[in-house]
This record gives sequence, C-alpha cells and structure tokens, in this order.
Amino acid sequence: MQAYAGPSSEHAQQLSELGQSDLRRGLILRVNGEELRVLVTGGAGYVGAVLIPQLLARGYRVRVLDLYLYGREVFGELQGDPNLEEVVGDIRDAAAVQKAVEDVDVVLHLACISNDPSFELNPDLGKSINFDAFAPLVAASKAAGASRFIFVSSSSVYGVSDAPHVTEEEPLNPLTDYSKYKAMCEPILLEQQSPDFTTLVIRPATVCGYSPRQRLDLTMNILTTHAHERGKITVFGGKQLRPHIHLRDLCRFYCELIEMDAEKIAGKIFNAGYQNNPVSELAEIARSVVEQKLGKPVGIETTPTNDPRSYHISSEKIQEELGLCPELKIEDAVAELVDALEEGKIPNALEDDRYYNVRLMKRISLR
Repeated sequence: MQAYAGPSSEHAQQLSELGQSDLRRGLILRVNGEELRVLVTGGAGYVGAVLIPQLLARGYRVRVLDLYLYGREVFGELQGDPNLEEVVGDIRDAAAVQKAVEDVDVVLHLACISNDPSFELNPDLGKSINFDAFAPLVAASKAAGASRFIFVSSSSVYGVSDAPHVTEEEPLNPLTDYSKYKAMCEPILLEQQSPDFTTLVIRPATVCGYSPRQRLDLTMNILTTHAHERGKITVFGGKQLRPHIHLRDLCRFYCELIEMDAEKIAGKIFNAGYQNNPVSELAEIARSVVEQKLGKPVGIETTPTNDPRSYHISSEKIQEELGLCPELKIEDAVAELVDALEEGKIPNALEDDRYYNVRLMKRISLR
C-alpha cells in the first residue's frame, strides 16, 4: 500500500478546518500498519463531493464506486491525490462490486436513485439499484473482509407521523417506493451484524447546502434558488414538517462514524437531523436570508399540494449516545448557496439539468 503523501493543495484547507486534534487522530488510523481503506458507493454525488475531501483530509485511502452520471470533474484537484481511487461502475455489476470491495475496511453505501420523482420515472430501475443490488453488495463486502458497513437510509421511511418527535423506535410508514426499499434494506444489513462485521443504519433528514456536485431539487435548496433567481418562492401546502441537516454536518457525522468504537454503533439505527420546520417557515427563512444578503424583495406564493409527507424526527439518540451534534443551521445553508450563486459556482441554476436528478434521468434514459 502506498504511504500517505500529504494533502493536495485543495484539501489542505480541509485539514485546517478539521483542527489539529482531528488531524492527529486521522493520520494514525491504521490496519496492520497501513491507512484505513474506505469505499464510498455513489461517492461522486451531492453528498460524496463534500464527504470525499473530508475523508482524504483525515488521512484515509478512499475508493469511490460511481457511474459518474453528473461528470468526472466533481473532485477537482483531488483527482490527482494518491489516496483517491475512482472506479467507474454500476453497483448492479457483480464484477465492478467485487473490484470495489477488494481490500477495503469500511463500506459507506450512498449509491441509489435518490428521490421519489427520479425513482418513479422507472420503478424497475429504481428497485434494481436501491434494493436488488443491496444484499449482494453487503455479502460481497463481508466476504472481502470489510469490518464495517454503514448504510445511508432515509428519514422518509417514517412517512406521515403524528408523533411530536419521531424516534428510531417509531413504526415505519413508507409512502413511496423510494422510501419502501430504503426500509426493506435495513434488516438485510442488520441481520449480518457480527463481531467481525459492524453494521450501522443512518436515517438522515433532508440535506441542504452547497456542494461541488450541486443538487437544486431538495426542499431548502429549491426555495433558496427560486428566491435568488426569480425573486419569488412558491410554497406547495406549507404545513408539512420537514427535518433538515446541513450537508457538511452530515459528512462530518459519517467521518466520525467510520472512526467510532464498534460497540457504540454495532447493529444500531440512528436518525441524523437538526431543525424541523413547516415548509412555510422554510420559505420564510429563504426569503429573509436572501433579502438580507442581496437587499432585494422576495415574494412568497402558497398553492395546494397532494404531498402528504410530514414528520418531525428526533435526533436525540445520536447526540446522547454518540455525541454527534450539528453545528450549522438552515440559515447557513441558504447563505452559502446565495454566495455560490452570486459567485457563478452554479451557472444556469434553473435551466441546467445536472442540478435536478429527475431531469437528468429523463435525458440520459439510464437502464
């Protein structure tokens, strides 16, 4: 295994942001004297584009398995980092999976058709990626000697709930195929828990914030983009509760979970969220931040919706048991998105298909 060669120019800043204690801890993580190897499936997506630099900054050797539907430039200068290996492949391809899991210590599974509209374009495709490929990936990872498998499920598995705080013990009520298959994958993984194979399920809230592989089809990101680009926000319904977490906080959680003592997480499920707001309040947050930063008025228009999903997740368990607490608010996500839009980092925000999963899926006709 090649020795750690030091940070590239782009993720040197990440090292500074992590702090010296994290740097020392990250660079001494070893398996048999060598750096820990982490496989991130779907690692070239919205979350992965922020997570991979954080992992490299901590000193891991990182392998990404992804179809790269949204382009190969997502990691920028990091593509020359000797600790980053990119495997272009499909998780439904047994040969690609076998290559990807070889010699890895931790698997973090992000790859999926990642929202309801994209899933509904081709339900058979969605099922083949989000469910059918899951058990073979878990089996291949375990057989290859991986010691930890982290599955990124979704808080949408709760569907509609009247509980004031939806904990991990709340019955699941998935309302769409996307959330149904996320829920069905969870027991498949947890059944494989063993002393040599630590399994963990994370149910994240809706993610928000800027990424080099930007998505603008997520609730807070949509509201912010419309406020900036159109000067008007359309709210569908408004009373539905939506839990959110900042993208950088979530990626920090994933890094910590990779390093966490096995006995703290083995065979467990954790929600990962922060703020819970009605959609109408989220629109007001977007309007307020955009108006403050740009000094121009933003209007809000409300229209009926047939989307019944509403839930208020509790993230007390992950905070109390693991000490993982968010630091960034929705307002921070809005502010950084406005900055990115102003700086030209998200050109043609309303027109470019690459920011909208369902639009890109329609164009490429993935099978």
